[in-house]
Amino acid sequence: MSFQAYLDAAEAKTGLTPRQLLELAQARGFDGPDVKAGEILDWLKNDYGLGRGHGMAIVHVIKNGPGIDPKHVGSSGSHRDASDTLWLEGKASKPA
Repeated sequence: MSFQAYLDAAEAKTGLTPRQLLELAQARGFDGPDVKAGEILDWLKNDYGLGRGHGMAIVHVIKNGPGIDPKHVGSSGSHRDASDTLWLEGKASKPA
């Protein structure tokens, strides 16, 4: 599953776009440099029922922004993505 697919699935499960989850995380201070992934994962699990895989995709966006390593772009692996920039505005508005 690609990073983008994880974000899309998290949106389907929570009803919130990745951008909205990012904003909620920032409001809680989860974007700070000393915040550990486990703290964010606990929040996502307790408040939204997200598991580790989907949660880690959100953690990536919180900690690193929408960019992903180019090695995942156009590869043939299971985590391949079409772009090195993740779409955070929601599945319904994603360009084709």
